Amino acid sequence: MFRKTRLFLADLWALTRPYWYSEERWSARGLLVVIVALNLGLVYVNVLINQWNNDFYNALQNMDKAAFFQQLIKFGWLAAAFIVIAVYQLYLNQMLQIRWRRWLTNHYLANWIGNRTYYQLQLRDRGTDNPDQRIADDLKEFCDKTLNLSLGLMSAVVTLCSFVSILWMLSGMLSFTFNGIQIDIPGYMVWVALVYAIGGSVIVHFIGRPLIGLNFSQQKFEANFRFSLVRFRENSESIALYAGEPDEIRGLKLRFGDVMTNWWAIMKRQKTLTWFRSGYNQTAIIFPFVVAAPRYFAGSIQLGGLMQISSAFGQVQDALSWFINAYTQLAEWRATVDRLTTFSSAISSAQQFSRTEAGISVATDDGTDYLARGVSVSLPDGNPLLASFDTALKAGESVLITGPSGSGKSTLFRAFAGIWPFGQGTVFKPRGARVLFLPQRPYLTIGTLGEQLCYPAAPGAYTDEEMRAALIACHLPHMTTRLDENQHWAQLLSGGEQQRIAFARAVLHNPDWLFMDEASSALDEATESDLYRMLQERLPRCTIVSIGHRANLIQFHRRRLVIRKQGPEPGNVAWMT
Repeated sequence: MFRKTRLFLADLWALTRPYWYSEERWSARGLLVVIVALNLGLVYVNVLINQWNNDFYNALQNMDKAAFFQQLIKFGWLAAAFIVIAVYQLYLNQMLQIRWRRWLTNHYLANWIGNRTYYQLQLRDRGTDNPDQRIADDLKEFCDKTLNLSLGLMSAVVTLCSFVSILWMLSGMLSFTFNGIQIDIPGYMVWVALVYAIGGSVIVHFIGRPLIGLNFSQQKFEANFRFSLVRFRENSESIALYAGEPDEIRGLKLRFGDVMTNWWAIMKRQKTLTWFRSGYNQTAIIFPFVVAAPRYFAGSIQLGGLMQISSAFGQVQDALSWFINAYTQLAEWRATVDRLTTFSSAISSAQQFSRTEAGISVATDDGTDYLARGVSVSLPDGNPLLASFDTALKAGESVLITGPSGSGKSTLFRAFAGIWPFGQGTVFKPRGARVLFLPQRPYLTIGTLGEQLCYPAAPGAYTDEEMRAALIACHLPHMTTRLDENQHWAQLLSGGEQQRIAFARAVLHNPDWLFMDEASSALDEATESDLYRMLQERLPRCTIVSIGHRANLIQFHRRRLVIRKQGPEPGNVAWMT
């Protein structure tokens, strides 16, 4: 138990510390100090209102009209001060939340996307579900709940320290005889409040502890369901062509079934927790009157004193009951911390793998050729895919790579790109060479058509005239008037049109080396041949390396690299003359 708590606190500190020691540390700390001061101000106003209770109700009991109106004016000032402090405490709290969230989001995006960690996580760590949800939602929840719970706890502690002395003085002495022994308990209401709150906290923790795991699972199931809906939307055409709607509905219902089943478990647990917490809080309202009533009826205190005791007891009780009232939020916060911790751990593990494992490395040299030295390619599970080989892709000698499906052609391309970590050896690329890889399915962003053509360069990297010329050259003249049109192009364009957009990108980027992984497979042979001729004419210094199966591609390449593979043995790479 203590070890788990210690590990959790260490993980929490690892998540929290970076921002408060970052380049924004002074502004963040200054903002936090102001928020803490405002919280303390709210506690101080509550102390003054507690004292006002005594004077106000005594004025009512004594029929003192002048004192009554005087206390109303005093309350107006106290209420105005409370409102101003509460408004700015919330405003500055939200300002700190969004600043902290912005910094954490940038930090996580840099670690997740930098060095292609996201790609390695997809290959190596399937257990890290929905990283998009962890960055978009979990970081928001972490900043929100960490600040609110921390400030709430601090406020509870300060309130307890401020009001416990008031309650102690107001309680007086409780004296009674037990077995002939006189027992005197000073400040007895403080002890009553303490026992009441501790007992309630223990029971609430026993009832609510399963909510931590349930909330962790709920976040996961909600993200899975949302991701399935996004995938359905992005692949709507393929689903429609397959007439796969019944299976999609079945899958979506199954995922929502996980959401609903887990939600029912949360509902049942929260119902039990609410039964106890509601009864606990309602009892706490009348409890101080019941305990203090004997002294009031005995004439030891006036009505104002009774109301001040009730107010002070309520403040002490609320402070001691902070754990009870915040338990649901604590359970959700704990689940969020666990999800961010596992995500951070997965990122660190992937980065450590990149640094320590040999894998397939990519280096630069002063030559003009792409070289592979001692390169062997494996699958993520360690099974060999391609046996060790040495080869050279010579500048100016375009190469066609062929081989049976599943032999490792695309994986070899990933090794040349430096994104495939599984295997051994080194790929050397010419220093300063501009290299562009075109996958079979082009990536299109949601944005203008001009942004699609510029990608991965920044928008505006090429003039409208250059982009229109590239579209015409790639058999897309009808799209030259749509450069500023903002669309979800991956859903709007056919597969052939998307691949022609990728060819237009190649024309605009004018690379020294162009690697194409069946980048023209959705085109008819005539269009494919036209586009290859166009590349040779417009990019005369570009060395093209293609993966393809069609015979008409041979005429556009000077050399042919073949992958031969039979059965479970790793494939062999050889040149065909």
